[in-house]
Amino acid sequence: MGRNMLMHDHVSIARAEKQLIKCVVCDLDNTIWDGILLEDHRVQLRENVVEVLAELDRRGILLSIASRNNHELAIAKLGELGVRDYFLYPQINWNAKSSSIRSIAKSLNIGLDSVLFVDDQQFEREEVQFELSDVRCVAAADFKQTLTEPMMTPRFITPESKLRRKMYLNDMERQRAESEFVGASEEFLSQLDMIFTIKHAQAEDLQRAEELTIRTNQLNTTGYTYSYDELDSFRQSPDHLLLVASLNDKYGTYGTVGLALIEKGSAFWNIKLLLMSCRVMSRGVGTIMLHHIMARTKEAKGCLRAEFISNERNRMMLVTYKFGGFREIQRVGDMSILENELSGSIPINPSYVKVEIVE
Repeated sequence: MGRNMLMHDHVSIARAEKQLIKCVVCDLDNTIWDGILLEDHRVQLRENVVEVLAELDRRGILLSIASRNNHELAIAKLGELGVRDYFLYPQINWNAKSSSIRSIAKSLNIGLDSVLFVDDQQFEREEVQFELSDVRCVAAADFKQTLTEPMMTPRFITPESKLRRKMYLNDMERQRAESEFVGASEEFLSQLDMIFTIKHAQAEDLQRAEELTIRTNQLNTTGYTYSYDELDSFRQSPDHLLLVASLNDKYGTYGTVGLALIEKGSAFWNIKLLLMSCRVMSRGVGTIMLHHIMARTKEAKGCLRAEFISNERNRMMLVTYKFGGFREIQRVGDMSILENELSGSIPINPSYVKVEIVE
């Protein structure tokens, strides 16, 4: 087996880029607004705060709230000040801020290491830092300055970036509908009218493809990061397949949610990278792209191999491979080489999803 089939031999994007902030959690009193809501007759937004919120939203960085406050009064004040819609899963209660941040990260399905917490009180920042060491904490006075930090500056602002908050709001609607639905899970999924589309990556897909390699670490088989130029090279290479997947349903689009890079050899094809956005984890579509790759490889009369590197969060992807009939044939450092001889039939995709293949 050639070295290039085993080792990740491209020049990676700087590791720091993998630490991009996905959500900024803000306090309210003397952070989003000047004053203390329950004590002052009138509070108003702090200088430049709307500008900062709008820019973070444009970059696809989500926003939420962790505030010790009266929930109804605070939500009403946010609406009155015109900024309520920016914040997802706001935690306005009397709990510890660390507890609220845990709840927000769980609701958004993101890691704590991708959360930034902004608060005017040093005590609150230290409490969060002590309980949640992965969360980065910033004083309210420095909120605007964070816009220039590399961790807050994605390389590209993609269409998905600008729609990210809307996509999460759509997902909140789905979750509400699911919680009210009486019946089996598959019955609920079948009435979502899901369409899963797989196509060869085009030039216009590459910014989002790079973003996916940087942002996705739970449903990711290797954690490899690829730059726009590297992906464009693979896209045009006769020895590679670069596939992207998108998902839509009756509530709207999830955007581009999947990416696969396959190296085509004469004896076998090798999956260098397979990833899915965590936002579709509960939709039962995580195996569809793998099934498509298996079918394509079988048509080419080869067997299929895959590289897998554990990152302590991506076990579900290893389970996906194992259920797909892959077995480990070799280990190279921290990498497992898996193989499927494709001697049996390709697994059937869920009946509640329409799969479209765009050649």
